[in-house]
Amino acid sequence: MKLFSVCLLILFTSLSPPPLYAEDSTPTPQEPPQSAMKTTIIGVLIATSLISMFLIVERSIALRREAVIPGRLIEAQSVCQTQEELLALRTTSNQLPSPYGRLLSCAIDHLHLPREENIELIQTRARAEVSKLERGIVVLEIVTGVAPLLGLVGTIFGLITLFQGMGVEASSEQYALFSEGISIALKATLLGLVVAIPSLVGWSYFNRKVETLSIEMENLCDEFLRSQYRRNG
Repeated sequence: MKLFSVCLLILFTSLSPPPLYAEDSTPTPQEPPQSAMKTTIIGVLIATSLISMFLIVERSIALRREAVIPGRLIEAQSVCQTQEELLALRTTSNQLPSPYGRLLSCAIDHLHLPREENIELIQTRARAEVSKLERGIVVLEIVTGVAPLLGLVGTIFGLITLFQGMGVEASSEQYALFSEGISIALKATLLGLVVAIPSLVGWSYFNRKVETLSIEMENLCDEFLRSQYRRNG
């Protein structure tokens, strides 16, 4: 019985929690403080990147050569010699809605006018069509200039947070401020460049493509007018 009591005492002692004075005094590392400014800058950069990618994809589809200058219109224009073929070309232009199709329809509808007046009407309509082709490209230009500046703002804010940590006594709070400042600076700089570089490439490429398509439409319209007025003359 005595031996049983001793065993119970040893078991109870081994299962009892350690005394309070034996707690570990090592400070637990704190999580970096959350910053509303950091969330705002990163959020704006992410939203800007989504807008940029949407415009790049949308303009890539809209500025395809077949969507701007359909090949069927060029083929029908090259064989347009009679009045019946001219009416067929007008019908094809209506069936293939495109910038060049609308210019061609405008030229056909005003063939009864002198050539100089017809050219002026086409030039006015062409400016409107080119303006539609350039839609959204100016936004890419804005993004190209704004994204690096937003990244710079984030970098400066990160450095401010980093220097604030230098005035704090060496502790887990100082380490948290250091890590937060470096994180903001690097993330903002990286996101700013990641957004700006594709936007710059897209803006330059689409500007050049719109210019190329405009020149091609101008040449095709001039060729069509020359052939029609020469035949009527």
